Amino acid sequence: MKHSDGFDARRLRPRTTGNWRLRLGAGVAALFATFGVLLSMAGIATFLGRPASLGPLNESPAAASIVVISGLLLLSFGVMLWRRCRRRLRRTSDLSMAPHLMKKRD
Repeated sequence: MKHSDGFDARRLRPRTTGNWRLRLGAGVAALFATFGVLLSMAGIATFLGRPASLGPLNESPAAASIVVISGLLLLSFGVMLWRRCRRRLRRTSDLSMAPHLMKKRD
């Protein structure tokens, strides 16, 4: 016998928590990557002989190299954090599969 009155399939699935933390983390990671690119560009501009864009912070070549290295580190950290957040956002909580078995979309 078929009882379709009052049946709701959404009750059978577990409730998913909001993923606002992962979205916020991805946004912060994108900001880190953007600031890393800007710092690297400012340091490279000093190497190319353009006026110092950060004032006295990168007037010498040694200080400019520190700015470039810190910009590249910030860029790589931002990209890694963004990819991790995006991977967890796309992961479904219904199945427990290994990450290397998922589709490579990121």
